Amino acid sequence: MITRRRFLHTSAATGLTLAASGLAAPSLAQGAKIKLGYVSPQTGPLAGFAESDAWNIQAFLASELGQNFEVVVKDSQSNPNRAAEVAKELILSDGVNLMLAASTPENTNPVAGVCEGEGVPVITTVAPWQPWFIGQQGNPRDPASWKPFDYAFHYFWGMEDVIRVYTAMWDQLATDKAVGGLFPNDADGNAWGDSDNGLRPGLAEKGYALTNPGSFQNLSDDFSAQINAFKSANTDIITGVLIPPDFATFWAQLRQQGLKPKAVTVAKALLFPQSVETLGAAGHNLSSEVWWSPSHPFASTLTGQSSADLAADFTAKTGRPWTQPIGFVHSLFEVAANVMGRVDDPSDGDAVAEAVAATDMTTVVGKVAWNGAGVPDFAAKNVCKTPLTGGQWRMKEGGGYDLVIVENGGATEIPTGGQMEALA
Repeated sequence: MITRRRFLHTSAATGLTLAASGLAAPSLAQGAKIKLGYVSPQTGPLAGFAESDAWNIQAFLASELGQNFEVVVKDSQSNPNRAAEVAKELILSDGVNLMLAASTPENTNPVAGVCEGEGVPVITTVAPWQPWFIGQQGNPRDPASWKPFDYAFHYFWGMEDVIRVYTAMWDQLATDKAVGGLFPNDADGNAWGDSDNGLRPGLAEKGYALTNPGSFQNLSDDFSAQINAFKSANTDIITGVLIPPDFATFWAQLRQQGLKPKAVTVAKALLFPQSVETLGAAGHNLSSEVWWSPSHPFASTLTGQSSADLAADFTAKTGRPWTQPIGFVHSLFEVAANVMGRVDDPSDGDAVAEAVAATDMTTVVGKVAWNGAGVPDFAAKNVCKTPLTGGQWRMKEGGGYDLVIVENGGATEIPTGGQMEALA
């Protein structure tokens, strides 16, 4: 039996607390609520991931299941050290019963690490599972030393899935299969660019050769070295995992220097409509993975809304186009409500962790069950995989962009809306 650690220290709490009125959970004192902590990058270069946070949280608290909850929100400011700091605040000062965190390993990993160390159950998402699980091991280069976690649980897709999606999209084009990779010196970039566990082995199996000019620091202002390396290798496909400001800089410099790839398929930076809109007409037919869309054939267990309804509601209430994190942030609160509904005592961290491990439900992003399906044995206890497709941004008449799904081989229940097109 795992013994939950006692908390002997306190620290000042900061952040926004959102609560809903309604009846308390039966196992709590009269008027008390189950307390959820939530950490995401609401400011800084990763803020696009958190655009739907406030809307999602308000929708959760207004739902019937949300009436018994309080959500304490913390901004990681797109900084891993800050993410760890606010996670400690949520544990030590706010006394949360369950921690939730989303959006890139820079946010999910430090939060999960703090919770695992303190014996507090945590559910994270929106980060490939390899940088989440392997990145938190004491020696990421030694698989024999990797150990499962007791309190940390994660759901999303993995590198094997993005390799399948990317190569299936590129296979629709006539290319030389020469790929240039852009991998920053951060948790995502180091995982994607790793010669053993990153993109290279999987691309090679599919017949694609990867040129990796080496890592660079986020918020770089000069990509000449990378562009020259891609020119030398006759690269006609560009991939990588970049923050939005870095992709905008790279894309402008690449076009200025005359390199004309047939496909540019980049994670993170090309996920959001606002990031593509800033590129103007130069964003047409850029591509990325698609983890959630209005076309996904799933519905919310909180509101009963379909994926299409959820996306339309976001646009109606915010005036902004739908964005992929809507579904996954919403699903975090679906899972939290489901888990806590199966726990007699929300303050018993061991019982909550056991309930998370026993989860088996279909959310607005698909099935969430930590049953080991599709995951290596060493990560089976802590990782659950969700469907992944691929899409291209198509400029609309009158401005703005649509994200069109062009590859669904690993998730045929999600319909495509077109075929992959080469960049002009």
